[in-house]
Amino acid sequence: MSRKNVRTLPDVAHEAAAAARALDWVGMSNIALPLRVATPGGEPVQVAASVDVGVDLLDAEARGIHMSRLYLHLQDAFASETVTPAGLRRVLQSLVDSQKGLAGAARLVVRYDQMLLRPALASGNAGWKRYPVEIDARLEHGHLRLALAFSVEYSSTCPASAALSRQLNAERFSADFADARPISVGVVGDWLASDRGLAATPHAQRSRASVRVQLRTQFEELPLGSLIEALEAVLGTPVQTAVKREDEQAFAALNAANLMFCEDAARRVASVLAADPHVERFDAEVEHYESLHPHDAVARVSGHGPEPV
Repeated sequence: MSRKNVRTLPDVAHEAAAAARALDWVGMSNIALPLRVATPGGEPVQVAASVDVGVDLLDAEARGIHMSRLYLHLQDAFASETVTPAGLRRVLQSLVDSQKGLAGAARLVVRYDQMLLRPALASGNAGWKRYPVEIDARLEHGHLRLALAFSVEYSSTCPASAALSRQLNAERFSADFADARPISVGVVGDWLASDRGLAATPHAQRSRASVRVQLRTQFEELPLGSLIEALEAVLGTPVQTAVKREDEQAFAALNAANLMFCEDAARRVASVLAADPHVERFDAEVEHYESLHPHDAVARVSGHGPEPV
């Protein structure tokens, strides 16, 4: 093809900017991308992700950034390797480099659902549970800042309601056995297993702990799996998936052993995050979606992880 037949496309991005000034961030949001993430066992799986990407615009006179370069750099960035702090740093640096001096910093916000197979409490069954995850990665002046946000659901049984229920149960027992002498274990056992043996039940509700941690970036992996495991263990009553009668009974026992106000739950969450060496600082919120009244109980807590060794 002769040179005179090559079409020259207009590029208005090189025109002078009106009201010229530098911009903090310019980019795109809600880009659909495949993402490879690690399971708690270390095996990579591919998930669908929604990604926000942006860079700063340092040149006040430049009308805009090279937007399409950001998109093209992201297309295959996470499809072939598992997301790690080192990999995020490389991608962010490539986004800065793609702008040919227009930018000095880049940011990625990656949202996806982590699916984990959770065993039942007693029956030997298992089921999948979904954990919403957000990774917020920034590279500014060569320094990587990395935040990880996610939530876990659990059941919370009110300690006050449990105490009030026990009182009513005790009063009914006293009334029903006021004249019984002697009282045999078998008779009491039959009474407890009957409708008369349950005068009141404490209220419980589905609850959620939402966590955002600023991570120390010297580690090779994202500690999502270990943090989820530790938080569900310390809360004691994670929401279940596959449930047979024996699992439901075991869950009821866990609720009785883990009575908690929202304040108690927030402190349990903080105890895990404050002890994890991956965590630089944390912010957490617990919400108990009350069954007693139409408003919810909420507690927030923040703090720092342990001092680096």
